[in-house]
Amino acid sequence: MITREEALLIGVNATKEHQRVICKLIVALGRFYEQGTMTLEPFPETMLNEGEPSPVPDVSLYDNVLFETPVIIEINHTDGIKNDLKKVRRLIGETDYGIIEGFVYDYRLRQWHKHQKGIGDVLDKPSFCNAINLDLSTLL
Repeated sequence: MITREEALLIGVNATKEHQRVICKLIVALGRFYEQGTMTLEPFPETMLNEGEPSPVPDVSLYDNVLFETPVIIEINHTDGIKNDLKKVRRLIGETDYGIIEGFVYDYRLRQWHKHQKGIGDVLDKPSFCNAINLDLSTLL
């Protein structure tokens, strides 16, 4: 379980390249949501639990009916990928936020990593999001 102290220690990665990737994902996913072709609403850097200090993924896809976040996406560069993967694994395996799929994108190497609840790390098509039936790499 991630403690409140750990949640508060999550740092900010606000480089232009990092923010550019977040913007591209939010704009593209937002279009799908607004058109009604996707039921999960995308949010940038939003708390997983608004009632207490909680982790803030770079991008989250929120289910407004179930009040859960089944998909999170972390954006990082090569040096930070291992820590983000650990964070995603813990959020999926040790918390009750309702996260089913977690992605980490390395914007320097343009590589996707995926961790899925009940399966673990996914090596085949790691950019494919089952929850929205979309290959996230097509958005970048």
